[in-house]
Amino acid sequence: MDSQTPPNAVFIVFTTWPDAETARIAVRKLVDEQRVACGNLVPGVESIYRWQGKVETSSEVLVIFKTTAARYPELETRIRELHSYEVPEIIALPAGAGLPAYLQWVGESCRG
Repeated sequence: MDSQTPPNAVFIVFTTWPDAETARIAVRKLVDEQRVACGNLVPGVESIYRWQGKVETSSEVLVIFKTTAARYPELETRIRELHSYEVPEIIALPAGAGLPAYLQWVGESCRG
């Protein structure tokens, strides 16, 4: 988050997890801890990537989190704590627009 991003700005955060159960446990903890408003689990993702000089293929579960700019730094830290990967995918994008009531709900759900 840069210094000009308002703390209530909504972020969409993408992560991949090794399996649905691991992802489900992590999402539940992060929602319970109010670090995210919700997380959508998208099973059946096939990832092809280069890791340590070799091309790898893995079946993974994509999780799409909704959070606020204010909660993002601790969300990133917490994902790293919960994740089994040495370098987990954590990509955050600002939500440029959205249904105002939904964006408000995200903000209210992430107050902790």
